[in-house]
Amino acid sequence: MNSAGSWFARIRVSRAIIVILAIIGALTLAIYFNLPKFESSGIHRSRIKLEVLEDLNSLKASDLKFRIEELLQIKGSVSLELRELESKRNSLQVDVGRYHQNIEDLKLELAKQQTELERLKMSIEQAQVAQQEAIERNSPEVAMPKRLFPPASALREILPDLSKQESSACRMNLCFDYSLCALTSGFPIYLYDPEIFEHFETDSFLRTHLAQTFGYNPHTTSDPTRACLFIVLVGNVSKEYLESMLPKLTYWKGDGRNHLLLHVTRGPYGGPPLPHVNVGRAMIAQSSAVDKVFRAHFDLIIPPAMGPPGGDIWQEYSQMVPARRRLLLSFQGQLSTGAPREELDKFVVAHLRTLLTSKTTDKFILDFTCPEQLPASFTVQPLESEWLPCGTESSRATILKSSTYALILAPTNVSIASTPLILSRLVESLKAGAVPVLLGDYLQLPFAETLVWRKAVLHLPKARVTELHLILRAIPDNDLLTMRRQGRLLWERYMGSVQALTDTVVAAIRDRLLIPPLPAEQELSPSVFNSTFVPLKIDNVVPETEAEESLGPIEPPYPSPQYRRNYSLFLTQGFEMWNDWGDPFHLYPQLPFDPLLPSEAKFLGSGLGFRPIGHGAGGSGREFSEALGGNMAREQYTVVMLTYEREQVLLASIARLVGLPYLNKVVVLWNSPKPPAEDLRWPDIGVPVEIIKAGRNSLNNRFLPYDAIETEAILSVDDDAHLRPDEILFGFRVWREQRDRLVGFPGRYHAWDLEHNSWNYNSNYSCELSMVLTGAAFFHKYYAYLYSYWMPQAIREKVDEYMNCEDIAMNFLVSHITRKPPVKVTSRWTFRCPGCPVSLSEDNTHFLERHKCINFFSEVYGYMPLLNTQYRADSILFKTRIPHDKQKCFKFI
Repeated sequence: MNSAGSWFARIRVSRAIIVILAIIGALTLAIYFNLPKFESSGIHRSRIKLEVLEDLNSLKASDLKFRIEELLQIKGSVSLELRELESKRNSLQVDVGRYHQNIEDLKLELAKQQTELERLKMSIEQAQVAQQEAIERNSPEVAMPKRLFPPASALREILPDLSKQESSACRMNLCFDYSLCALTSGFPIYLYDPEIFEHFETDSFLRTHLAQTFGYNPHTTSDPTRACLFIVLVGNVSKEYLESMLPKLTYWKGDGRNHLLLHVTRGPYGGPPLPHVNVGRAMIAQSSAVDKVFRAHFDLIIPPAMGPPGGDIWQEYSQMVPARRRLLLSFQGQLSTGAPREELDKFVVAHLRTLLTSKTTDKFILDFTCPEQLPASFTVQPLESEWLPCGTESSRATILKSSTYALILAPTNVSIASTPLILSRLVESLKAGAVPVLLGDYLQLPFAETLVWRKAVLHLPKARVTELHLILRAIPDNDLLTMRRQGRLLWERYMGSVQALTDTVVAAIRDRLLIPPLPAEQELSPSVFNSTFVPLKIDNVVPETEAEESLGPIEPPYPSPQYRRNYSLFLTQGFEMWNDWGDPFHLYPQLPFDPLLPSEAKFLGSGLGFRPIGHGAGGSGREFSEALGGNMAREQYTVVMLTYEREQVLLASIARLVGLPYLNKVVVLWNSPKPPAEDLRWPDIGVPVEIIKAGRNSLNNRFLPYDAIETEAILSVDDDAHLRPDEILFGFRVWREQRDRLVGFPGRYHAWDLEHNSWNYNSNYSCELSMVLTGAAFFHKYYAYLYSYWMPQAIREKVDEYMNCEDIAMNFLVSHITRKPPVKVTSRWTFRCPGCPVSLSEDNTHFLERHKCINFFSEVYGYMPLLNTQYRADSILFKTRIPHDKQKCFKFI
């Protein structure tokens, strides 16, 4: 047993020795391949210990335990050394990785510095070009017209009166004293106090409200020594009384030069026109006009004052759609007593009667006799042969609102060009949305020098009566609705209220003199900080642009030139101002409708401010990034950001704007009543950041025309919107080619609810859109003026009521003015702002309110102005394969 036990013991020891030798061999190989050099003393010591192993077989069993323990000590020592070496190797690998990362970072920084160097070179080149332009410039800087006035002695000179024959031949060049009306005077007007001159017997309602509305007109002055035009309110007076009173006017000066006798009636019951007396060089404005008495291009034909004193009048207008109403044509009237019936007029009436019995599905109301007793006031009308209206104003409105067209018959006396009755019918038709059809081409319409009535009125000679039905049926719906829409514009802007009427009278005479209107008022920009406070700044804000992508040069702030077309606008685009834009009353610093130069003009004498791509030779990405190109001179844009108590979100949004090319400044509208914290650190982004204190918390503040905004282009951005720099710059470039439209990123559309026959606001992904959100959109500053001062007040009030929908309102406004849809750029459909506080758009009632807004706004405008588009703008070389030595316009767009 002892021998057997010792044998097993030897076997176990041998196996243990073999295992230990294998482990030691493996460790030796590992050390050999991974650590080529050991410290000499350690290696020598290990060799001595390993050589001892060769004698293990000759050892006695009593010594094995000692040797095994010794070997285990050797193993532990080697393992410790290996761990130390592994730690050193890991440390070296970390160092190597860090060095590699540093190399990559340096390469990236080198690329950024190279890109920045290129931008600086571009900036220097652009600055040199701008400097050279400034040196060569020979035109003065333009600004608002400075007002010049005549000397006070000009009013004291008494001139001889004109004969009646000379007065009847008056024209502006013969009878108007231009020396009192310098082009830069601003066209001041002086209204004789109607309370002092009560002897002119004006209607008390008109006397009060006319004086009030003239008082609101910015051209009105209380200083007669500065006046260009003197206005006298005249009522129903006798010929003798008028002749005796006119010379007694304080500033009549003997011949009445630069005087306007304003005779306003209150509808068809206004009484007789002014007596035909010698008014010298004075002009007459009234609703009546008779050939050989009316002095064309000197006297004015004005409509009766049939509306309220002022304010919103959209509630009085009928909806424009459907185009075809129940009645094709309507007329209700009766020829005045004793009026002669010419053969042509008899034939006209007889033919119109046949329409009532013709075989057609069209329906008519054509009444040529009134069933009720006519008002007694009609019996005193001096102008005979008129068609007197039947019924009351409300009963006539009921018929007109059901009529596609409204017939207006001219008086049988062809010498009568206009009467209060005819113009009352015209105003009632326009107000009801019935397209007026005037039979009698000798009629003259109000303000015909500036208003193009053929876009709103069908004016035919009486001889065309047999073709009338054919003409009415031949007009398609789109032309019909265009005429109806134009009729509303003319009624609403120029005759729908007493204020509109008086403003138009003043603007029409000022337009004759080629005097520009007064500049539109801008909103002041009070700072949220007091004058002594200096906000803290954060320096070294890192831009987000790609290292290898240069978006454009860095320029100093450059405001857009203002008031360059003070004296040419009415010459080249006067028609559009009166008939398309509906606002000849204000002079704006810039317009989005400025005409473009021919392409070669940029290189042949008119190149001031232009920056053609590749100096005119064109090019791809590199040349594209060096200049703005396009069809307009160089310019910049202003970022306008509305915020309310989201300070950190705001600061992060401002910081993302650092290094943006063509950025003029950032205007932050502080809507909160609480000022920002004094310890806030505002990012220094290289351009001015102005924090404006809003007068009250209103989303309408987003579109106020602040004087701090010095560029035509405005980028309206929510404080939580995250746009990449290349997206912003691309949107700016697109807007420069679509200046009259909204150019934005997230798209939305108005959807028709078949169940309720109403509109819904829809934000789903769609292949059509009709709106872009103004939380990220470019628009022209001109629309800020229109939104704040021109758009119906009811829309702004609805925005305040819901604290919502201001973006929808702006889309409605721009589409209404231009009849164009917005332009969407890039693929972005929405915004994501992780970590942002809850915004207004996440409220549960947000979408319900927007449904209501769309329907209410369409009711205010009388139709749905929004138009659909299936178009999206991407850069020209996007997804285009180009040679390796060329660059795309934008890397990701």
